[in-house]
Amino acid sequence: MACISPDGKPTESGTKMLHALEPGFGSPEEIAEDTGLSLFRVRSGLRELAQAGLAKQKDDKYELTEKGTGLIG
Repeated sequence: MACISPDGKPTESGTKMLHALEPGFGSPEEIAEDTGLSLFRVRSGLRELAQAGLAKQKDDKYELTEKGTGLIG
């Protein structure tokens, strides 16, 4: 189950992860807890979101990019 659809927009699970990042930095564990998604799913989804330029990683946490904020705002 991908987090980014072929048209470049986040899927339902991708959108959940992006919303979980709205307050600021979040670890994969925190995002999994907030969204109810499995940790494995969140980790792979965050990598996808980062590759798409919607989130970025800093150390062990992630945050929204301006592009990611624009898609959910």
